[in-house]
Amino acid sequence: MSECITVKLDARSYDIHVGAGVAANAGKLLLPYAHGPVPVVTDANVAGLHLDSFADSLKSAGIDARPIVLDAGESTKSFRWLERLCSALLAVGVDRGGLIVALGGGVIGDLTGFAAAVLKRGIDFAQVPTTLLAQVDSSVGGKTAINTTEGKNLVGVFHQPRIVLADTALLATLPRRELLAGYAEVAKYGALGDGAFFEWLEVNGAKALAGEDAAIVHAVAHACRMKADIVARDERESNVRALLNLGHTFGHALEAATGFSDRLLHGEGVAVGTALAFRLSVKLGLCNGQDAGRFTRHLKAVGLPASIADIPGARPSVDTLLEHMAHDKKVKDGKLTFVLLRGIGQAFVTRDVPADILREILAE
Repeated sequence: MSECITVKLDARSYDIHVGAGVAANAGKLLLPYAHGPVPVVTDANVAGLHLDSFADSLKSAGIDARPIVLDAGESTKSFRWLERLCSALLAVGVDRGGLIVALGGGVIGDLTGFAAAVLKRGIDFAQVPTTLLAQVDSSVGGKTAINTTEGKNLVGVFHQPRIVLADTALLATLPRRELLAGYAEVAKYGALGDGAFFEWLEVNGAKALAGEDAAIVHAVAHACRMKADIVARDERESNVRALLNLGHTFGHALEAATGFSDRLLHGEGVAVGTALAFRLSVKLGLCNGQDAGRFTRHLKAVGLPASIADIPGARPSVDTLLEHMAHDKKVKDGKLTFVLLRGIGQAFVTRDVPADILREILAE
């Protein structure tokens, strides 16, 4: 089974193809956008698993695929690797009317999309996400960025892809921890705006994580449909799109405090961050404890961290976390922006969070 979701942005609208085996048809699906050599940017891990079969699909359609293999890991989202990638793309000879393909997880998608946006003042690119997190989040919506020492995704630009191919069969090669990290973003969608979907996840989430075709396709497609709707209403995050940052103000600070290392994957940071957003909401009298407990229990049931204490290694200090939060790109007029909740499926944006209450939550 497969589904096609359209991100409606007028002349820049594009389709998200979700299903098992979608990548096998990549040549046919990408052919309308391929002109001249087509760089396929990936990382060393994904290259060993999927590059040959993917390149064969492109070549069978007459596309001149040119692989560019980068180091794997969050540290590749940097100025250093952006420069290397731009040089490699120029060496391939991709022209302004051509296409660049990002084959990989969020790091490859973000870095490649950013390079495509700035190279020759803008080149089309396609997202072929190979992780659950990238399929339901970073591959859709046009946010591209790199990290700096000050924080995550602080340098970037909006650049929408021309097409997204989310092949759920590729998720079978993911380590369990990576799969769970992506699932945190899936659960986030239910928490922020669809209580019925969250209820479905409570019953079927384990099936999706076990690779049951119907369950994983439904989970990915529904998350993509929710994001597509939000992006169509607010592409540049001036209002409703900010809801997608549920858990991220906390999560990004935790990632920075742990050095963007394997101690805490991005999705794990989102899981802990969303649980903290629920606790903060309860502390402020906005949300009942039952909903907060229900969300936390679901995270723990599937094997995700739900508190700062669940992160291995030395616990970051409250001051360190607050310092990283101060660098968050959503800070406005010196105030931190939070996505809080009135219940499961009822998220909203606020800047009215007392500093002493925030400290209490971070110290718990």
